[in-house]
Amino acid sequence: MPNAPNVSYSSTLRVKLSSRTGTLGELTTALGRAGADIGAIDIVNASRDAITRDITFTASSSEHVKEIVEAARDIDGVEVINVSDRTFLMHLGGKIEVVSKMPLKTRNDLSMAYTPGVARICEAIHRDPEKAFTLTIKRNTVAVVTDGTAVLGLGDIGPAAAMPVMEGKAMLFKEFAGVDAFPICLSTKDPDEIVRTIKLISTAFGGVNLEDISAPRCFEIEERLKEELDIPVFHDDQHGTAVVVLAALINAAKLVGKEMHELKVVVNGTGAAGVACTKIIMAAGVKNIIGCDQHGILYRGRREHMNWVKEWYAENTNPEGVRGTVHEAMVGAHVFMGLSAPGVISREDVKKMADKPIIFAMANPTPEIMPEEVADIVAVMATGRSDYPNQINNVLCFPGIFKGALACRASRINEEMKLAAANAIAGLISDEELHPEYIVPSVFDKRIAEAVSREVEEAAYRTGVARRERAAGAGLEE
Repeated sequence: MPNAPNVSYSSTLRVKLSSRTGTLGELTTALGRAGADIGAIDIVNASRDAITRDITFTASSSEHVKEIVEAARDIDGVEVINVSDRTFLMHLGGKIEVVSKMPLKTRNDLSMAYTPGVARICEAIHRDPEKAFTLTIKRNTVAVVTDGTAVLGLGDIGPAAAMPVMEGKAMLFKEFAGVDAFPICLSTKDPDEIVRTIKLISTAFGGVNLEDISAPRCFEIEERLKEELDIPVFHDDQHGTAVVVLAALINAAKLVGKEMHELKVVVNGTGAAGVACTKIIMAAGVKNIIGCDQHGILYRGRREHMNWVKEWYAENTNPEGVRGTVHEAMVGAHVFMGLSAPGVISREDVKKMADKPIIFAMANPTPEIMPEEVADIVAVMATGRSDYPNQINNVLCFPGIFKGALACRASRINEEMKLAAANAIAGLISDEELHPEYIVPSVFDKRIAEAVSREVEEAAYRTGVARRERAAGAGLEE
């Protein structure tokens, strides 16, 4: 089944149309037949002999865009002047910038913001380094760090090619939680170098968001940084996914009338996200989890295609010692979580699950099974895509998690804070609102960051990792 037109393949076609009656109608008909989803049609300029128009449309792929443009060229009286890819235009010159918080209009402004007044601020921080959290951008700034080895579904494309994703992440921090973030793309894959570099630059940041670093290196890098830094370190591909998955599972389990300890869950994909999802649902009370990789079920004693992360997984899951493929694992399962690849399960697999099956098929852009294939036999369906209900999207959690952690100057983001974030997200949907197509709130729900931040901050104080006094803010005296 061909993919539907998607706004990420949005283009503007500038064409000159002859004044012959019916030319515009012929053009739009041809574009429609080619599969274009036509949006705005605007006049650029007009003369007695011709009209120049901009036609905005969406397509399903880059090749599809080319087919649509060729369909336009085939119309008599139509001259294609230019084709603009709107996604590329959005990225021209990058998507973020650094701006001043206050204007410099007078000598007095300059004397306080810079020399000589700034020297007093430097001296205050020198005497009390904690003042960096109140007198510099450190209090609200996160480093978004990658080595470009596991970018989206693109894989190891390198740090430069990863920049647009990291810029986008910084935008999400700012737009959804008011947190300033900056992309740091490292030209090394060496875990020692990555850890050392992040430690060296950490002075300027209140937290570190690790992003798109391949497994199993990402586990080692995160664990070392958590031990060696005194600011929160959060690998979003692991824990962001896990938090939102747990929020979705809390509400999906409510819908099917199951408690966490009753669920049998199959996790297909035991990379960074799969392991983190497993750990967080275990912490929430799930007892029976079966993990699968591309070689089959993980079980105690498996020797082939293992590493230290999979060894942990095999020792701590699959209590019944099930062996075989993901298809065997699915028998009698209540929940399937896919963090793997397109098309790995079938309708027949879902039929073998327990009553009221829950499917979280999160491979992007093509899920482990398409929602249309099982719409009539699943109780709840979620994907990672924005064009289906119940999108499992990390943006539901990471802005609010860092907002809360920064607000209380947490030294780390611990399991209790992640569980608090998941419960906050799930709790935004009341029992009356809960529906098979509404188990997680929209990413544009303005309540999310504040709710997550509040609960994360409370959990930080409760577990002793918050370093800011609740009652009084930090003083500004020297």
